[in-house]
Amino acid sequence: MALSEDDTNGEELEEVKESAESAFDPVSEPVVLAAVASVAFSWYQFYVQENKVHGLFVGLWAPTLLGAAGYLKQLQIAEKLDAGLSFR
Repeated sequence: MALSEDDTNGEELEEVKESAESAFDPVSEPVVLAAVASVAFSWYQFYVQENKVHGLFVGLWAPTLLGAAGYLKQLQIAEKLDAGLSFR
């Protein structure tokens, strides 16, 4: 159900709009950039330097970083819900 100005007061609607605007933007997240950099460095190690062990090791950094970032984001959402932010 979508929020409308008739369903809630203007202040609450503005809070929801601000929260939606500040939602996860993958391009601006440093973790995403670090994950992309680790994949590029992994390919460099694996193919250019022919160091397959280091290439595979560095290649595992990307899913680890993204998994940790996702977990921390879920914790933030849970804290907001516990604090009383409701989605109608």
